[in-house]
Amino acid sequence: MKTPTKSSSKSSTATSKAVAPKASTSEKAVAPKVAPVKKAPAVKAVKKSSNAPLSHAVGRRKSSVARVWLRAGKGNFTINGKEVLSYFDTEISRARALSPWSYLPHISKEYDIEVNVNGGGVHSQADAVKLGVARAVIEVRDDAREVLRSEGLLTVDSRIKERKKYGQKGARRKFQFVKR
Repeated sequence: MKTPTKSSSKSSTATSKAVAPKASTSEKAVAPKVAPVKKAPAVKAVKKSSNAPLSHAVGRRKSSVARVWLRAGKGNFTINGKEVLSYFDTEISRARALSPWSYLPHISKEYDIEVNVNGGGVHSQADAVKLGVARAVIEVRDDAREVLRSEGLLTVDSRIKERKKYGQKGARRKFQFVKR
């Protein structure tokens, strides 16, 4: 039986390269005809909505992230499309989420708040909403900064869950020691 032989790669690449002949200088290159370009239709100017956001802020706590938009309005507070009282089911989480408004009652009826929050649990979401609302308010009303700072609403609670280490059962928990 004969085995097929491989041809050398040098010889195949050398023969495949072809050199194009140079055009003489007396010949002029003719440009190909191109179809005329159609103009795009005119875009109408977009009117800015009267309900455009005045400020945007982000609040975080543990793994929860709350994106807050502050608009001129009548004091509506919606979280993920629901009213704040129906979204948070306990009084503690409601009080945490509404705490910036409790310290600023004179401006609570001037603005609508829309919040998108995800991740974490109910209590960490309430803390994320609290920080996001406080940050959004101070973007619009700088005079509220002193009140919110003194109440601790602008301080980030940076505690997060400690990661599990290799060779251990948890973050700090070790596997049970076996004597025999």
